[in-house]
Amino acid sequence: MVGAMLSFSMMAVSGRELAGQLDTFEIMFYRSLIGMVVVLAVAKLCGTLQDIRCRRLGTHIARNAFHFAGQNLWFYAVGFIPLSQLFAFEFSTPLWGALFAPLVLGERLTRTRLLACGLGFVGILIVARPDNMTLSAPTLAAIACALGFAGAILLTKLLSRTESITSILFWLTVIQAVFGFVTVFWDGEITLPTTRSLPWIVAVGVCGLIAHFSLTKALTLAPATVVMPLDFLRLPLIALVGFLLYGEPLLASVLIGSVLICYANWLNINAEQRRR
Repeated sequence: MVGAMLSFSMMAVSGRELAGQLDTFEIMFYRSLIGMVVVLAVAKLCGTLQDIRCRRLGTHIARNAFHFAGQNLWFYAVGFIPLSQLFAFEFSTPLWGALFAPLVLGERLTRTRLLACGLGFVGILIVARPDNMTLSAPTLAAIACALGFAGAILLTKLLSRTESITSILFWLTVIQAVFGFVTVFWDGEITLPTTRSLPWIVAVGVCGLIAHFSLTKALTLAPATVVMPLDFLRLPLIALVGFLLYGEPLLASVLIGSVLICYANWLNINAEQRRR
């Protein structure tokens, strides 16, 4: 979990540093190319290349469309709003997933899940502070990215019933590289990496994979009720990073709303663990 927290935070800093040099489509395109190389290299070393299958391609495309949209919105927002606020919105992803799970996975929408979603939504309102600020495009992008991530998580769960993690990660990088290549020319040009931007591009690609691998590995070693509360420590960590590196204020509203969002997540996770 320490590896996951540090990697997610480093990816946010890398995205902030790249914001003025590359657009979000270019960041995603280069990130996917790096990810593809890493996934194939690791699969070769681990002997899991044979697990890659060209089946359920439609579900893979839908899953990565959600993730591509969510990640682009995330990279757009990271250049404009405080890092702590962005992470607070991102933590609402499991709540959106719980809300839409009955439609995608056929799971029941229990009273606890409804309560958790309600508390999480209140937390989002506290963080967004619609009474004190205009809902800007970056703020709306940060809120919407959680919906994209939730859709990706639900379809990943659907794929995991029949597909290996190597196959899921391979198609993740390949399909998103295609999406990135198609969209990268939206302004008629592509910015090539420079000696200044290349280290941050590599950091985004590698840290993203390390973060998700670390989180997945932690979930195989300990119950979700232990792992997920540790994941919430990303919020005070990134708030401190934003304060030290970028002079971002430590707002009480972000802290209060984030605590409420994290509690709502914990409530839902704990209820699911007890049910099992």
